[in-house]
Amino acid sequence: MREHEEFAASVRALLAKHAGRDAVRAAMDTELGYDPKLWRLLCEQIGVAALAVPEEYGGFGASLVESLLVVTELGRTLAGVPMLGSAVLGAQAVLLSGDEDACARLLPGVAEGTTTLAVCWASETGWDVPGVRDDGEKLTGTAHYVLDGAHADTLIVVTASGLFEVEAGAAGITRRPVATMDPTRKLTEIGFEGIAARKLGTGDPLAVATRLREIAWAAVAAEQVGAAEQCLEMTVEYTKSRVQFGRAIGSFQALKHRMADMYVLLEAAKSASYAATTAVAEGLPSAAEDVWVARTQCSEALTEIVSETVQLHGGIAITWEHDAHLFFKRAHGDAQLFGTPHRPLAHT
Repeated sequence: MREHEEFAASVRALLAKHAGRDAVRAAMDTELGYDPKLWRLLCEQIGVAALAVPEEYGGFGASLVESLLVVTELGRTLAGVPMLGSAVLGAQAVLLSGDEDACARLLPGVAEGTTTLAVCWASETGWDVPGVRDDGEKLTGTAHYVLDGAHADTLIVVTASGLFEVEAGAAGITRRPVATMDPTRKLTEIGFEGIAARKLGTGDPLAVATRLREIAWAAVAAEQVGAAEQCLEMTVEYTKSRVQFGRAIGSFQALKHRMADMYVLLEAAKSASYAATTAVAEGLPSAAEDVWVARTQCSEALTEIVSETVQLHGGIAITWEHDAHLFFKRAHGDAQLFGTPHRPLAHT
C-alpha cells in the first residue's frame, strides 16, 4: 500500500538522521543500550509506540502491520529502542489478557513512550517452558533473555497458568544484565522470590501464549527483513566502489550472481514476512502456518545474506570498525530469539 510505503519512508528518514552508525555504536556501550532521545523522537514525531494501541487506551488504533513496519526499519539500523520488547510484545501481551483495568492503567503510558514494559517468559532452556511459576498470586523463578528488562517500569510475566503484572521495582525482584553475542541488543535475567503479582485476565493460558509467540515470530521476521535489506544494500554499494584488477569488483560475473542470489533470498523473505504480519494482524486462520514459514524463511535468509555480506566485503567486514559483524551477530541472535520451530522447512 502506498500509505505504508510513505509511513516506512518517514520512519527511515528519521532514523537516518538520528540513528546513524556512530549513534548506534555509542548507545550500545551504555547501560540502557539505546538513545532515549531517539526513542522520544520516534514516539513524539511519528507515534511509533501508539500505533497498535486502541484509541480508548491512548493509542492510534492502527494495527500490528504498522508497528512491524517500524520494526523492519529499526532492523536496518540495529537501534535498540524498546519497540519490539515493550511497544509490540508488552502492549500486545496486555491486550491479549483481556484485562480492561490493566489496559487502562498501562497502555496510555506505553503509547506515549513514557512507560516501558518487559515480557518475562523464557526459562534457561528457551521459550517452550516459562521460567517463572506461580503459586496463587505469588511468583517464583527466573525469566531469561528478557528484552528491555533492565530498566522496564512494569513486568508482564508469562506462566503456565496465565499472565501476571508486577511492578519492576518490587522488593525481592533481581535484575541482572547478561552478556550477549549481539552488543546492539540488551538481554536481562529477572529473578522472582515469592513476589506478589496481579493476575491479568482469565483467558486460556495456552491460547494466550500461542498468540504471543506468533506475534513475536512475526515481529522478528520483520526485523530480519530490514537487516537483510540493509546488508544487501551495503554489499552492492561496496562492490561498486572496491576496485581490483583495474575494475570495480561488482562488475565480475561471479559476484553479480552471488548478489542476485542475495536479492532472491531477500524478496522471498519479504513475501513470507508480509504474509505472516498480515495473518497475525487480521487473525486469519492461516496465521500459525504463515508465521512458522516466516520464522524459518527469514532466519535462513538473513543468515545467508549476512554471510555473503561478510564474504564479499573481504577482510574489512570482520574489523570492529565495520558494521558487517554487527549484522552477523544480530542474525545469529534473532535466529534463536523466542525459540525456533520444532520442524524444519522442507527444501525441494
